[in-house]
Amino acid sequence: MRIAVTGGTGKLGRAVVAGLRESGDQVFNLDVAAQRPDIRVDLTDYGQTLSALTAVDDRYSSLDAVVHLAAVPAPGVTTNAATFHNNITATYNVFAAAAAAGIDNVVWASSETLLGIPFETPPPYIPLDEEYPARPEWHYALAKHLEETMAAQFCRWHPALKMIGLRFSNVMEPADYAEFPSFDADPHARKWNLWGYIDARDGAQAVRKALDYSTPGVEIFIIANADTVMSRSSASLAAEVYPDVPVTRELGEHETLLSIEKARRLLGYEPQHSWRDADHL
Repeated sequence: MRIAVTGGTGKLGRAVVAGLRESGDQVFNLDVAAQRPDIRVDLTDYGQTLSALTAVDDRYSSLDAVVHLAAVPAPGVTTNAATFHNNITATYNVFAAAAAAGIDNVVWASSETLLGIPFETPPPYIPLDEEYPARPEWHYALAKHLEETMAAQFCRWHPALKMIGLRFSNVMEPADYAEFPSFDADPHARKWNLWGYIDARDGAQAVRKALDYSTPGVEIFIIANADTVMSRSSASLAAEVYPDVPVTRELGEHETLLSIEKARRLLGYEPQHSWRDADHL
């Protein structure tokens, strides 16, 4: 496929671009900071976005799919209003331009923050899944919530359109894993996302699986690794830090508390990398 990846120079974007190219796709990175051979686009400008998703001389005359990762990547990077306006505007422009360009395969980065992170109000149950209403607590998360709402309406307007929102956990690369053993000293330090993470390479796998998913309409998936960032058991973490939160089933020793069962069932997603692997230590 010919695929545009927005934000392909970011932490997750680099892995996604590399993974898609390894699988034989033609991939074009659309990014405000990009330099050739990538394509410089300000996604907050609808005209530029529409033009980029339609055709770019000397590069492509049409696209088969869009992977939208570009964003202010987290709360606290800039002001609340700037984060919200940048992210919601860019995402609207990508969604609308994709529809106008006749692209019916859209995958985008939603966020684990919609689960209620940073859990100052405890989660409703453990492990978390996609079944309860979004609980945005930050302006960053509020924009992500509205993106999911927008996607549902775009799919209602365009019945052939498929849009997959991936609620990525905290993105990590192998170089980050050296810090993980230090998390054991204080189980509260990483409780803000229930000790979750996603290896960027497994994030790229999820994007590939989402692009290949063929059912029209919108679907939302939590994308995390199969384990936690901690050495101790998941059950003991839940019992100590969230003693009043129901645990809905028996947990595996280091099982993620951000359930990936829906992604496993519908996408065939299965994490291949873990910080526990010897080559990461």
